Amino acid sequence: MKNYFVGIDISKDTLDVCVMSENDEKEIFFKVENSVEGVEKMISTNVRKDSQLRYCFENTGNYGLLLAKILENHNLPYYQIPALEIKLSQGIQRGKNDKVDSWRIARYAKVHCHELTLHALPEKEILMIKNLLTYRNHLIKIRTQFKNEKQSFYQINKIADVSYQIDEITEHIKRLDKNIDLVEKRIQQEIDKQQQISTNYKKITKVKGVGMLTAAYMIVLTNNFTSFQNPRKFNCYAGLAPFEHSSGRVLKERPKPASLEIRGLKQYSLMVQIRQLFTMRS
Repeated sequence: MKNYFVGIDISKDTLDVCVMSENDEKEIFFKVENSVEGVEKMISTNVRKDSQLRYCFENTGNYGLLLAKILENHNLPYYQIPALEIKLSQGIQRGKNDKVDSWRIARYAKVHCHELTLHALPEKEILMIKNLLTYRNHLIKIRTQFKNEKQSFYQINKIADVSYQIDEITEHIKRLDKNIDLVEKRIQQEIDKQQQISTNYKKITKVKGVGMLTAAYMIVLTNNFTSFQNPRKFNCYAGLAPFEHSSGRVLKERPKPASLEIRGLKQYSLMVQIRQLFTMRS
């Protein structure tokens, strides 16, 4: 049975597809719409007797959800890879377009197929929580912009009357505060809907320093603690694990984590808490 690797470059409206064989046969390129009809057409076009098709595409957020869902409905294996991982694996590159990107994705799947893990969509409840958190972040950014504008108008008000603008901005901020509270309540409702998510959430929030939002993010990022098998891998993913940067006798940088911006919690304390979460999971 021959293996064929299907690289898909996803955009809002279209899918650029490259079909590459394991025996270096001539590649096949075509384009379909990013819709139910387009994905179904792609699947039917690529059906070959006595062959195994492996689909691969970048993690492009919501634009790739429809493609992943239809592939799962057809029980077709697929890989969803971070865009940066594919980019760094290609070496020095010249030029870029959708057709070339689909070829690079197919080539990546062909070269690394033995190392890749098949992807599966998270549960519906986790997707809902994820999108609610994204929407909340969007509201927070808008509210911050209004607050900054309000401070700016306060300065202008010292030399010109802009009280109307200040009052309007104040009302916008109040409405955003209410919307953010409603979104947070909706997040809590979605967590309570699913028993397994709710159980893990209650265990998480027993850890000192972990509130509703931190717990919700951890559930989403770990796919309800199924994406990572141990706390070390999650610490590495979160940027908490220290790494050394040295060359010969020169220590370029002392071992330190990639990021410490985790809601004011100290690095060591948070790593201990994550170990507790994975212990409670079992």
